[in-house]
Amino acid sequence: MSDVSPLLEDVPCDLCGGTDHEVLRPARESNRSSKDLERIFRASSDVPLVDRLVRCRRCGLVFVSPRVQAGAIVDSYSAGEDPTFVSQAEARERTFGESVARIEQLTGGPGRVFDIGTAGGSFLAAARARGWHVDGCEPNRWLAAWGKSHYGIDIRPGPLTDHDLPAAAYDVVTLWDVVEHLPSPSAILDRVKTIVKPGGYLILTFPDIGSPSARYLGRFWPFLSSVHLYYFSKTTMREMLKKHGFEVVGTHAHTQRLELGYVLHRGGDVLGAPMRMLSKLANVTGAGRRHVPYRLGQTSVAARRLP
Repeated sequence: MSDVSPLLEDVPCDLCGGTDHEVLRPARESNRSSKDLERIFRASSDVPLVDRLVRCRRCGLVFVSPRVQAGAIVDSYSAGEDPTFVSQAEARERTFGESVARIEQLTGGPGRVFDIGTAGGSFLAAARARGWHVDGCEPNRWLAAWGKSHYGIDIRPGPLTDHDLPAAAYDVVTLWDVVEHLPSPSAILDRVKTIVKPGGYLILTFPDIGSPSARYLGRFWPFLSSVHLYYFSKTTMREMLKKHGFEVVGTHAHTQRLELGYVLHRGGDVLGAPMRMLSKLANVTGAGRRHVPYRLGQTSVAARRLP
């Protein structure tokens, strides 16, 4: 029994409020301690999933329950440093440059954008380079400070709930690989609706548990991670957005670009020593710095705020 156990709590379905669920994957024995939470709940975490995974019998949402209490999760995200994550800033800027261009196909051009969970600010930098007025928040104070130092962007430190933002002020709100980490996606989407303009857009990405990659890889799917609390499918994501006044207008597979060595190293937590050896080999030969496309079920959704 780990000393994390007193911090665990059962949670209802965040989509429909249901408490009747089926167990998809039982909890595994773990020697986690409360000191491990900072390592688990951070942007670059790849600690394999050890908590119980369940599916709501009413709406089909897949999520972790019991899980670490929300306050402990937020505290863990806020603390610590994450140089591993920001090592990929250049590759992320390339990915996000393509993402901003796609967003402009919806908006017709630059406007005001707010990025929730912006990490080191690579998306904000890519958007600013294309003429957008950028704003964003990041719970990890070290990452927020890194973004200020590296990009000169004043990232708001702390979670969205810490900030008093003007109503209907943004043309676009984004959550890049964030929604699956939130203790309550529903609560954050409620807040998002108040800051995006009517007719404005919410853009988010998530690992799709209904994707071919997830089905084919099964327990080896790399997004089965202790840092992820929710596992949406396209259907449950559409229903979640509808619940909060958003209409899905587009869905597509989301391709990230990352350094090869980084991708192989992260895969080592799931696939073990062979991947770690390949990572070392790639780095020794110089191939590890090459930017490679990475897509294993990540999905991007664009949704319009209804009046």
